[in-house]
Amino acid sequence: MKDFRYLEETIQLRLDENLCTGCGNCVTVCPHRVFTMQDHKAKIDDRGGCMECGACSLNCPVAAIFVNPDEGCGCATLLIHSWLQRITGRKSSSACC
Repeated sequence: MKDFRYLEETIQLRLDENLCTGCGNCVTVCPHRVFTMQDHKAKIDDRGGCMECGACSLNCPVAAIFVNPDEGCGCATLLIHSWLQRITGRKSSSACC
C-alpha cells in the first residue's frame, strides 16, 4: 500500500507515547502498516500512509492515539472507491462519507 496515499500532508494522526502501554493493537489493526513497535512502545512509522480509518484509535485500550476530531472517521470510503476505480476502470456512484 506504499503507492496509495490519502491526504499525506493533512493527516491528523497523533500518538501519545507516554500513554502507550505497548499492547500492539495499533500495529495489528492498521491496514497500511502506519505503526511499528520500538522499545515496547508503538511508533508512527508512516504518517502519510494513514487513511484516517480510525481502527488504531478504536482499538487502543488507553486512548493513546488520536486520529481526527470526528473520532477516526477519515474519508477512507472515498479513497477505497478511487482505488477501485483505478483498478477496474469503473466509476463508483458512492459519495464521500
